[in-house]
Amino acid sequence: MSEIKLGKYRHFKGNEYEVLFVAKHSETCEEMVVYRALYGDCDVWVRPTSMWNETVERDGKIFKRFEYIG
Repeated sequence: MSEIKLGKYRHFKGNEYEVLFVAKHSETCEEMVVYRALYGDCDVWVRPTSMWNETVERDGKIFKRFEYIG
């Protein structure tokens, strides 16, 4: 499994999320992050770990897509 800690993260655009689980896709065995928004309706989402760990470029700067905050 990928090294993704459970806990709170900040998305590079500013919103905060809580990682609940790291799971596997039932058909492909691809690792997925199960996470909950810590704003609005607190929707639960899933995203491949490969995308979770990506860096993104915005306004000429490089950011981690999600930064662990505790």
